[in-house]
Amino acid sequence: MFSNGAAIPGVLRRFFVCFLLTALLQVGTAAAQNAGSQQSETLSQTGSQSPIPEMLIGGGDLLEVSVFGTDFVKQVRVSGTGEISLPLVGPLKVSGLSIRDAEQTVARELSQRGYFNDPQVSVFDREYTTQAISVLGEVQKPGIYPLPGDRNLFDAISAAGGTTARAGSQVSITHRGRPDRPDVVQFSYDANAIERSNPRVSPGDTVVVAKAGIVYVVGDVREPKGIVMENSRMTVLQAIAMAQGANPTAALDSARLIRKSADGPHETPIPLKKILAAKASDPTLQAEDILFLPTSTAKSAGRRSIEAIIQAATGVAIYHPY
Repeated sequence: MFSNGAAIPGVLRRFFVCFLLTALLQVGTAAAQNAGSQQSETLSQTGSQSPIPEMLIGGGDLLEVSVFGTDFVKQVRVSGTGEISLPLVGPLKVSGLSIRDAEQTVARELSQRGYFNDPQVSVFDREYTTQAISVLGEVQKPGIYPLPGDRNLFDAISAAGGTTARAGSQVSITHRGRPDRPDVVQFSYDANAIERSNPRVSPGDTVVVAKAGIVYVVGDVREPKGIVMENSRMTVLQAIAMAQGANPTAALDSARLIRKSADGPHETPIPLKKILAAKASDPTLQAEDILFLPTSTAKSAGRRSIEAIIQAATGVAIYHPY
C-alpha cells in the first residue's frame, strides 16, 4: 500500500504525536474548566459576605507619618477640624480618609512640592481615639464601650447588657465615616435572619436601639397594661387577649379606640361584640393606641372623657412583650 516501506514508522510517529497533543489539550481544557468552576463556586460563597470596612482617620487620632529610606518620621495629632500639620507640607485634611488615602495624599503633596521624587509614604494610626462604640436607646446600660477592631452588632448590644423589654425590632447604625447615611437594621434573633440582623460595626459607630410601639388596654379588662409591639401588626382582639380578656361586667358594645392625630386625640367606637362574633373585621392597632373597655354596670364609666382614659393609660406601669 506504501511505495516506501520505511515511511510507515514516520506516519505512525506523526499519528501518535497528534494523538498525544489532542489528549493533552483535552486534559488541559478540562482542568481549566474545573478550576474555573471551583473559583466561581468560591466567589459565590464569599461574595455574599460584605467586605470588612476600612478604618477611617478621625479627629484626635495620633498618626505616625514616615517616608521610606529617609529620616522623615513624624508623629502628629489630628486636630478637631480633621487636619494634621507636617513639616515641608503644612496643614492637610485627613479626617474621614482611610490609611491608604492618607498615604497617597501626603505622597502627592511631598512630590508636587519637589521635596521627594516618588516618595513611599507610610501612615500608621498609633492611637485611635474613637475606638469605642456608642450604644444608645433601649439597652440595659446605654453608654460608650471600647470595642477595638471590627465587631458585630450583637457584640455591641451585649456590651451594653442587652436590650430592654421595650426594645423594638429596628436598630440604626451611624458609621463614623458617613454620619449622614445611617444604616437601619431589622433586629431579629431568628436563625434565618441572623446574618442580616448582625452586621459589622466599627470603632466610632453609634448604635441606637429603637423603642417598640406600645398599645394600651385599659378599663374593664382582667389585667390593664401597656403591651409592647414586638411585631409590626397587632389587632384589637390580640391586644385584649394580652390583657387576659375582658371582665364579665365589660360593656363590649361601648369599647372605644383613642388614637393620636395632628389635631389631637381622636375617638373611634369599636363594635367589640360583633368582632367577637366574627360579624365585623378585627381592626389593626397602631403604636400609642389606647383601647378602652367601660363597665356596663356603671354608666358613668362608659361616659368617661378622653382625658380620663389617657390618664388611665399613662398610669399603666406594667409592660409585656407581644
